[in-house]
Amino acid sequence: MRTRREALRCSLGAAGLWACGATGCGTAPRPGPGPAAPEPIPPPAAPVALLRCASYEPQVVRERLDTALDLIGGIGGLVRGKTVTVKLNLTGSIGDCCGRPAHRTYQTHPHVVAALCAALADAGAARIVLAESFYYREPIEPVLKANGWDVGAIVSAGAQKVAFVNTRNRGTHAAYARLRVPWGGFVYPAFDVHPAYEKTDVFVSLPKLKENASTGITLSAKNLVGILPLSLYGNDAPDEDALEHRGRVLHEGGAALAAGVPAERDWTRPRGMQTWQYRVPRVLSDVAGARPVDLAVIDGIESIAGGEGPWNGNLRAVEPRLLLAGRNPVCTDAVGAAVMGYDPAAEHGGSHFPGENHLRWLAEAGVGTNNLSRIEVRGLPLAEARFPFRG
Repeated sequence: MRTRREALRCSLGAAGLWACGATGCGTAPRPGPGPAAPEPIPPPAAPVALLRCASYEPQVVRERLDTALDLIGGIGGLVRGKTVTVKLNLTGSIGDCCGRPAHRTYQTHPHVVAALCAALADAGAARIVLAESFYYREPIEPVLKANGWDVGAIVSAGAQKVAFVNTRNRGTHAAYARLRVPWGGFVYPAFDVHPAYEKTDVFVSLPKLKENASTGITLSAKNLVGILPLSLYGNDAPDEDALEHRGRVLHEGGAALAAGVPAERDWTRPRGMQTWQYRVPRVLSDVAGARPVDLAVIDGIESIAGGEGPWNGNLRAVEPRLLLAGRNPVCTDAVGAAVMGYDPAAEHGGSHFPGENHLRWLAEAGVGTNNLSRIEVRGLPLAEARFPFRG
């Protein structure tokens, strides 16, 4: 049986022959009767666990997360004997926001990290890598400890199988790993990243349930932009010691990448939007295609509305008191978006999305469905969980 991606490739190829003729472009012969075009294959759907989580108390988070993972079929078959890499959501520098610590507002909470490490270890994971492109030169463990993280408790929860890795550059590796976009990319055909994102058996995205100034929502797909090393994609790239954000390359498209790094493909820019409004959603969709997510866990216990971090204005602290988990990142993000008051199937520029809707692009690429009617929500009914981030 053909996969959806194979069928899509065949249908696109057939469309090309239809337009140009079997012998090349020019006047195409009049088509005769032929077989009917195959029905389009819908993007995959997977259940999503949605649970109330009253607090960050470690025992509460662990019980709620275990329940969520059980609701989606458990993770033993996924992680047993495997190396599991978890992409944290620790964007930017660590500092207070809205009068609260970073982990209660715009960054993944350490107690959720510990609960996930414990669940992975109990399910038989052989090794757990906690990865992020940290904006620090110092070893990351002391930085986290200075900002309220009990790193020892996290390592202990993961049965001493846990390692933190800063992926802002290639680290001690001789070369970067190249991840290719299966559909050729909306903007980039491939990305060069720290080998931790390739040399793993299972990949987990662990974001906050929060908004984003460029894409409307920061959930498991948007979190993946952070796998791109600052050394290649940051404003001060190419430089193995780079520490600046990726604005010029990813948001503005005004900076060329270093020699040898996959450049943008030739693509048509839409009219009527600012560059970042269409560029960021497409780039993050490419990243999500290049590094598929095997498990998404979303920390929606406490968060912020109005943006993704303290560099945005008009932020406010919010307390949705929720945890989400799913095996398909688009399905999980679609439910998370709906909780926040967004329509995950909205047209580009609609339903609070400031530009294009990346969930539409990911659905069109076959990564997962953004159609709520095809997603089974297990646990708390969506209607009871709704927590609009906008008035």
